Amino acid sequence: MHDLRERTIRGGVARLCAQGVSFALRVGSLMVLARLLGPKDFGLVGMVTAFTGVLTLFRDFGLSSAAVQRATVTDEQISTLFWINVLFGALLCLLTVAMAPLIAAFYHEPRLFAVAAVLAIGFVFNAAGIQHSVLLQRQMRFTALALIGVVSLILGTACAIGGAMAGYGYWALVGMTVSLPFTNTIGLWLTSGWVPGMPQRRVGIRSMMRFGATLTLNGLVVYVASNLEKVLLGRFWGVDAIGIYGRAYQLVTIPTDNLNSVAAEVGFSALSRLQDDPIRLKSYFLKGYSLLLALTLPITFACAMFADDVVAVLLGPKWMAAAPIFRLLAPTVLVFAIANPLAWLLSSIGLVGRLLKMALVIAPIMVVGYLVGLPYGPKGVALAYSVVMTAWLIPLVIWALQGTAIAPRDILLAGSRPFASSIAAAGLAYAVRAFHAHWLPLVPRLVLESGVLFVAFFGILLFVAGQKSLYLNLLRGLTKPSATKEAGLVSA
Repeated sequence: MHDLRERTIRGGVARLCAQGVSFALRVGSLMVLARLLGPKDFGLVGMVTAFTGVLTLFRDFGLSSAAVQRATVTDEQISTLFWINVLFGALLCLLTVAMAPLIAAFYHEPRLFAVAAVLAIGFVFNAAGIQHSVLLQRQMRFTALALIGVVSLILGTACAIGGAMAGYGYWALVGMTVSLPFTNTIGLWLTSGWVPGMPQRRVGIRSMMRFGATLTLNGLVVYVASNLEKVLLGRFWGVDAIGIYGRAYQLVTIPTDNLNSVAAEVGFSALSRLQDDPIRLKSYFLKGYSLLLALTLPITFACAMFADDVVAVLLGPKWMAAAPIFRLLAPTVLVFAIANPLAWLLSSIGLVGRLLKMALVIAPIMVVGYLVGLPYGPKGVALAYSVVMTAWLIPLVIWALQGTAIAPRDILLAGSRPFASSIAAAGLAYAVRAFHAHWLPLVPRLVLESGVLFVAFFGILLFVAGQKSLYLNLLRGLTKPSATKEAGLVSA
């Protein structure tokens, strides 16, 4: 505990660097695959993953988070949880195969039967590595986790590009989806060195099962509410519409998913260790919150201001119909940057029941928004999604923080400087764009306008908004020698 700050900073930097590499790989592979494959190829796989994604929420039944959140766990508990995860993985695999004919019939697309059957194997591969990942998280070994994730993504990307170049079409995307959990699990086993024992009864996992079940149900509600629009678009507007909407959605979520996964993994692990120390918990959370907003806000403005250029460069001219959808979805980048940290804060202090209640309130509102926008196609759905999420933001923050060590005004203060800096930087970048838009080629123009936005933002944030000391303290924590050796395999 006494060098938790240094472990957290190092882990966060390691994961952030890995996510930077992951972002580059995902964008690069998207650029290549968007030119090798067409909207129908992406749409076919997207139709299946809209259904299998729901089952993905049950792949560990929340037991990984439950094991990380606990102050201490035993080897018997981890071993028992491992076999429960494997059982769930096998059941989800069989359920997906059983659903395959129904998915094909729902979309009137017989090719989806084979796609769903192959994707089902990924559940078994993933289940076999969940508790190994838990052990590495409890030890705060995020550098190892980062390397495993990067190597897995490289191999999966190579599989997809190779398959697309060989003419396998949508099967290249299926191969990538299955190979990722397979290679990731192999890496986790080799790195952790842990071999599970036999499952045992009465080892004290009942409370962990309840925690995991509540967290899983919350994830299910959020997922259904966040992905129902893709199912509706595929059903009523066809494969091209879902292909275009899906690529716009993917573009706008890639950077935020990467950042939020870093914050969730590192932040949740660190805050779980501090759940009985509210003063340190508040300090850790607000500093991490401010940093996350600083990394997300310029991305939000770049998506909104440079949507046409981003789509043209990353996807190519045949995908320009995705640009207005991409722009309409931009506000959700900021919404999730503000809201997601509240979820891992509440999870770390055990308030998962509140998370579930919040999800049950917002889900039907989102569904109504989709139905209102659906007659207007992908653009109408994207606009409805952004409007509903933005309108819900302030009530969500107030409700989430009620009774915790953090007040809404703390959130306001933590975000005020990054937000003011982003507005000033966006104004400068827009002026540069207006002056150079007509005579610069596409790629140099995007590099210039986005470069001005990010450089101006961080310059204003550090030297005008006065946040230089925060980042210097983070740098000192990164370079300070660790005071302890690596933790034991199971104890935290």
